Amino acid sequence: MTVEAWTSVLVIISFILYLYIGWRSRVRDSKGFFVADQGVPAVANGAATAADWMSAASFISMAGLISFLGYDGSIYLMGWTGGYVLLALLLAPYLRKFGKYTVPDFVGDRYYSNIARLVAVVAAIFVSLTYVAGQMRGVGIVFSRFLQVDIVQGVVIGMVIVAFFAVLGGMKGITWTQVTQYGVLIVAYLIPAIAIATLLTDNPIPQLGFTFSDIIPKLNQIQVDLGFQEYTKPFANKSMVDVLFITIALMVGTAGLPHVIVRFYTVPNARAARYSAGWALLFIAILYTTAPAVAAFARYNLIDSLHNHTIEEVRQLDWATKWENTGLLAFDDKNGNGKIELKPDKDTNEIKIDRDIIVLSTPEVAKLAPWVIALVAAGGLAAALSTASGLLLVISSSIAHDVYYRIINPRASESQRLMVGRIMVIAAIAIAGYFGINPPGFVAQVVAFAFGLAAASFFPVILLGVFDKRTNREGAIAGMVVGLIFTTVYIIGVKFYSMTPWFFGISPEGIGTVGMVLNFIVTVVVSRLTPPPPAEIQEMVEMLRTPGDAPPALDDVGEEELD
Repeated sequence: MTVEAWTSVLVIISFILYLYIGWRSRVRDSKGFFVADQGVPAVANGAATAADWMSAASFISMAGLISFLGYDGSIYLMGWTGGYVLLALLLAPYLRKFGKYTVPDFVGDRYYSNIARLVAVVAAIFVSLTYVAGQMRGVGIVFSRFLQVDIVQGVVIGMVIVAFFAVLGGMKGITWTQVTQYGVLIVAYLIPAIAIATLLTDNPIPQLGFTFSDIIPKLNQIQVDLGFQEYTKPFANKSMVDVLFITIALMVGTAGLPHVIVRFYTVPNARAARYSAGWALLFIAILYTTAPAVAAFARYNLIDSLHNHTIEEVRQLDWATKWENTGLLAFDDKNGNGKIELKPDKDTNEIKIDRDIIVLSTPEVAKLAPWVIALVAAGGLAAALSTASGLLLVISSSIAHDVYYRIINPRASESQRLMVGRIMVIAAIAIAGYFGINPPGFVAQVVAFAFGLAAASFFPVILLGVFDKRTNREGAIAGMVVGLIFTTVYIIGVKFYSMTPWFFGISPEGIGTVGMVLNFIVTVVVSRLTPPPPAEIQEMVEMLRTPGDAPPALDDVGEEELD
């Protein structure tokens, strides 16, 4: 069977499984729709959280980033995994004990303010839409390459699948689908990694082959011979300060991402939330410790297969021709010597390799079996769809629960809340699909927004909301607004208006760290200069930190105290 035939079979089987789980997990009340009845076991929630977090970016793009950046690419490993340590220790158990449905719900109630709630809603929607548009585009690319389906048709198919289990089952359907999708994506990632490690290093364990074989010294020498920096040379692409700030931004951004945090509302109690964070970190680490090995093996293989060969020789490679047809791989014999060469200078470089093809193309470059190549495609789709579904529910719950139910119509019936939630999922899918089919030119550029905004908005107000009872609504609102505006203006200025990174040369990817620090300072200062929170709010914060699973009571906070 061909790669395309195998891909069709595996994708159809996995999609049927997702649809079946969505049907079996359908819900009839808002608690099931928004927080899966708060009955998901810790291990299952850990797997679902891992799938929710490991998006198309982690599965498809991260190894590509490391492959191109070398040592400096470790910022993604340290930042994205380190964020889960912060979640497990500082946020997850307390947010679960709080007993609400969403991050804006926590912000609105803790800071007794609907203005604070609305600011949190805006940030949650923007972060989630930025992410989900990229996921849908990833779905279209995978379909385009492996099933020879138009990108538009691929995005539409992905929209239909996600809509089915998200609308019917809400968080319950999404959770159990994500557990299955984690199994698909991790197997799809490990099998080719093991096969390539065996071929290149004679060691079937990628991490050990990467560490103890001679593959890295060989790659370092090849890089130097071609005019690049050594693969393992630190700070070759980014300054030490920038690496530090990007790592921190990724860590606190991870800890503040609403679609990650909401997963900890689905477990039975605070203890289960802490355990599920630990399980999630373990499940994520399996892929994240494999990614550096895949990145190095892929770069070695691609250079060996393409550099210093004639275009005719390269185009005899079936995988090279098919990837060239997607526009993500291109060749141009600029010096006319009859051979194509990989060079560090983009003006003289004759091989264009898009970072997103590194993982997807590696099994083909290594000449692995067609079913392995197809499994990687199915894994990429699972990663994209699992994250997309979690993000869509964040958008839905932010509008249906935090705006419609908590502000517009507090007396809405159970059926009304459920209906609005489902309508919002469909609306969000339609918007995400549109941007997946017609990506604006800035979609790839504003990826930094997601982590920067999460770091500069949610992390400080959640952390202070749990550990500082003196923090009040005035401080929280001022801090979020200042953090959001500073981070947004800096990223837009540098990305779109060619502004020089004026803050110590920190890149847009790392400026969220500065936005976070500003948020902390403004929140603390303004809170101390304005009246303290009501006594019942301060008592609630004390109870939130007291061991035990009973949620703090908020019944004493009257509607008249909300903005």
